[in-house]
Amino acid sequence: MKIKPVRNKKDHEKALKRIDELWGCKKNSPEGDEFEILLTLTEKYEDEHFPIPPPDPIEAIKFRLDQLNLTRAELVKFIGYKSRISEILTGKRKLTLHMIRTLNKKLKIPAEILIKEY
Repeated sequence: MKIKPVRNKKDHEKALKRIDELWGCKKNSPEGDEFEILLTLTEKYEDEHFPIPPPDPIEAIKFRLDQLNLTRAELVKFIGYKSRISEILTGKRKLTLHMIRTLNKKLKIPAEILIKEY
C-alpha cells in the first residue's frame, strides 16, 4: 500500500479511481485500511476545495418535510396558522425564536441552520 497526500486535482482523481477499485473490500484487511485512509484524504481535500455551504433555513425546512413525508399543512402543529406557514415558506415572514426552537426540537433541524439570515 503506497499512499500519499491528496494535494491537487490529479492526486484527487487518482485517489477516487483507487477508491472505486477498492469499493466493497473486506473491512480490517490491508485493502480495507487503504480504502478508509483514501476516503479520509479525499474527504479532507474535498472539504477544502469544494465546500458545501449550509442550506438556507427555508430550504432546510422544505427538505426535512420531504424527508419525513410531511405536507406543508402539517407544519401547523409546529408553527401555527396556515397563513403564517405560507408567509414563512415564501420569505414574507421571518422565523421567530419560538419557531426555531420548535422546529429544532420536533423536526430535528439544526438550530445553526434555522438562525441563518435569509
